[in-house]
Amino acid sequence: MRVQRLITVFLCGLVTLPTVTFTWSYASAQSPDIASLQRDITERGSRLSEIEREIEKYNQELRVVGAERQTLQRALDQLTLERRRIQAELSRTQNLIGSTDLEINKLALEIKEAEQSIEINAAAIAQIIRSEYKSGDDTMVEILLQNKRFSDLWDTLEAKERIRNSLTEKVISLGEFRRTLETKQNETRAKREDLVSLSNQYSDQNLVLTNNQKERNNLLQVTKNEERRYQQMLAERREARDQVLQELRDYENRLQFILDPKTIPPLGTQVFAWPLRNIIITQYFGGTEFARRNPSVYAGRPFHPGVDFGAPRGTPILAPLAGTVRDTGNTDLVPGCFSWGKWILVDHANGLSTLYAHLDVISVKPGQRVATGEIIGYTGNTGFSTGPHLHFTVYVRSGVTVRQFNEIRTVTSCGPAKTPVAATTAYIDPLMYLPPPPRRN
Repeated sequence: MRVQRLITVFLCGLVTLPTVTFTWSYASAQSPDIASLQRDITERGSRLSEIEREIEKYNQELRVVGAERQTLQRALDQLTLERRRIQAELSRTQNLIGSTDLEINKLALEIKEAEQSIEINAAAIAQIIRSEYKSGDDTMVEILLQNKRFSDLWDTLEAKERIRNSLTEKVISLGEFRRTLETKQNETRAKREDLVSLSNQYSDQNLVLTNNQKERNNLLQVTKNEERRYQQMLAERREARDQVLQELRDYENRLQFILDPKTIPPLGTQVFAWPLRNIIITQYFGGTEFARRNPSVYAGRPFHPGVDFGAPRGTPILAPLAGTVRDTGNTDLVPGCFSWGKWILVDHANGLSTLYAHLDVISVKPGQRVATGEIIGYTGNTGFSTGPHLHFTVYVRSGVTVRQFNEIRTVTSCGPAKTPVAATTAYIDPLMYLPPPPRRN
């Protein structure tokens, strides 16, 4: 019976643990190794703040350069500033990788301490149960006979009560340490995922830096550092771009697509998050059938099948909603094809698809599942683009296909390059599904 009461006490202690938020405190008992790691993490945080200020300085300088007249010197200055900014971004990512690695090491030590505390508490509980079991056969009469004075009897009973209280305390502590261990293990898993993501980001940012240098070298090679040659090159690219766009629009105007409103979210529903962390809209959507019938709505702007966001080269592009990458492409692989450059098309479960164009780096592959907020690529200046930015288009998913340009019109200079194609009725203003644009001072 005594053993049964002890087991009951033990189980009650497990079941009736008080609802408290347990904080694993190292203020007084923190090991030297953990304290040292924490100091290193704090120092890296300070360095990170310095890098952030450096990046913002380059962002401001790039905005000034981007607003100036398009000249060869301005293009070279922009590439130089971009290179410095990308190098600062690389330094930030490297700092974050180091900090994350330190945090993982710190968590490993904390997990080890939690496991040791669990072992100590479990051993103490076992000792208490063994002690109580040994004395468990003593009846009240035997206890009375073993103590000559009433005060001795009282002391004995108090000692047993303290043992029971100690058992309850140890059970509570054991539960707390186990919860701490689980929390630290979850944190470690999350940090390791962050480390993988940061490592991929570091690799992609190095590729952005390489692309920047290639573009600068190509620009100098083509222009021979002469303004006249540069302006001639721009004029030729504009002419080629206009031909590609005209052929594509003529083809899309002939496509038939009847939209079933039930297959997509109601207009005005915020189903997407912003694809960039900092939002600067440089060109709005315009040119659907609705815009053709109501030109005043879009203030007379020419056909533009999406929204353009101003962003420095190498800015991470975030998936605005979970989905599957249908396809990716690079029209620059075909000489003279001044179109989307590097692009990604993502299908979403809500009946919509999204296009991301003029990228510098593509970080995903066709068929890959992406989560909301996941980095899928980096902004750039590929294709025909007057400066680094992100072009963002929203389609009705069933209305967009991926075709080769030579299937659209054989005279196009893009030939076998791939591109998303949709009837004009399948285009939707992205702002209809995005949060309200942030106000800028």
